[in-house]
Parts: sequence; structure tokens; C-alpha cells
Amino acid sequence: MSLTDLTFDHWRALDRDTAVRYAEEAARHVDGRLVRLGGTPHLGGVVHHAVVERAGELYALIPGGEVTVGFDPDAWQPLPEQLVSYRAESLGGGFGFDEDPRAHLARVMSPRRTVALPTVLMAVEAEPLPELPALVPALLAGRGLRVPGPDAWEHACGVGAATLFRWGDDCPQGAPYGTEGTGPRHAPNAFGLHIAYDVYDTAEMTADPGSVYGGDGGEAVCGGYGTFMEWLPLATAHHNPSMAEFLNGPDGEDAFEDFKVRPVIDLD
Repeated sequence: MSLTDLTFDHWRALDRDTAVRYAEEAARHVDGRLVRLGGTPHLGGVVHHAVVERAGELYALIPGGEVTVGFDPDAWQPLPEQLVSYRAESLGGGFGFDEDPRAHLARVMSPRRTVALPTVLMAVEAEPLPELPALVPALLAGRGLRVPGPDAWEHACGVGAATLFRWGDDCPQGAPYGTEGTGPRHAPNAFGLHIAYDVYDTAEMTADPGSVYGGDGGEAVCGGYGTFMEWLPLATAHHNPSMAEFLNGPDGEDAFEDFKVRPVIDLD
């Protein structure tokens, strides 16, 4: 099986030695080298994570195939503390949010769907945008890279999880920003990506102008929307329509420092 035929389901079923062979093939394909292959408990099993170094930058192998991404608000069972926060802080603050939190999620989360994706390498760390965000696709193309699409970003972040966040449905103790603490948002995800860990610092553009993932620039925190709403921008399928509108609006070029991009290398 070639890299282009490698699927997420197949990747999860591989033994370590076979996973190493695939990862080394991916590294050779981009004139890089495999620097790490490990395993992370996830979805009731262990998911391999392979990290390749290419031109001094680190990329994780993201197997594709037919995968499910997005979020189903109707299937969501909010934790009691999430409901308390939403009703007391978000609704009580008079911000105009929907009475039912599921209705709000339906507006800001992408729907649950099955998509077909190629296997790619994706940057372990997102990088800052240049001063002219509109130039990002061309600048990346000049380096043999591209901007990820929304489906690819969600798959790479959530690694098949149907939960609100990549680590589960809960909002950990503390604030959803800063570098202190050892909670799940700080840890690399099951593919080895450092992603969606700080609402102020990890808003990432995608190839879809209407979708920004991983953070809201601190809007909910600064606005006092309440604990649950502060954490929500880190949810895997939260495509942040207000941030996307801002990035692509007349003020977007003046706020490029609030956004990042996570480059992708195609393997076909």
C-alpha cells in the first residue's frame, strides 16, 4: 500500500514496525527525516504519531481516507456545570445568545459529516501570518506548502473524536489561555500536533474564508461571556464565523497578528 492509500482506520490498526516504514516513506517523499514515532491512547486504543523534520521544520503525518468530522449538537449531553455557566453567565449577561445552548452550537460548529481526505504532512506548530493575509496561499505555495481546508483541519485536530473538544467534552479547570498548567489543552494531540490550546493565540485560518479554527482572539474572555463560552472556541468543530468575518473584512489586514496558519505538505 502506498502513502496515498493510507487511511486513518488502517493507520490505527498498524503495528509499530509497519507504522515506522510508512512514516519513513513519508519523510523520504519530502526529503526529510523521521524524528519521532510514538503512540497516544485515543478512542479506546493507541494512535501512532509520526513527526518528520523537513528543512528545519516539524510536520506530523495525518492519514486520511473516509473520516467523520464536525459536531452534532443534538447528540451532545452537556455537563451540569456547562449548563449552569451558559444559563447563569451567558444568558444572564444579556449578550443575546440562544436560550438553548444546542441552538448556539448549531450556528458556530460545523455539522457532523463524512468526508474523503488525502494523507498529508501538517505542521506541528502553526506559524504567524504575514502582514497581508491574502498573500498566504501564494507564499506557502512558493515553499511547496498549502493552507489546510476546514475538513482537514478538523480531522487533524480531533483525530476522529466526536466529542466537543479533542480531549473530551469537559472544560478543564482554569482559563483557556496562557502557558501555565498541565491540562489536556497543553498536550500534543493524538497526531502529535500542538493545536487549539490558547483562545488568544491559536486562531488559524483555513482555505475556506468563512472558517477560522482554534481560538477567538480572546473575544469571549474579554467580553465576559462565561466559562463555557470562553472554552468553546477551542472546540474542534468551532469554525468561528465572527473571527472569519473579521479576518476577511476591511480590518483583517490590520489584525494579522491575531491569526496563524498551519501549513500542509501533499504526499501525492
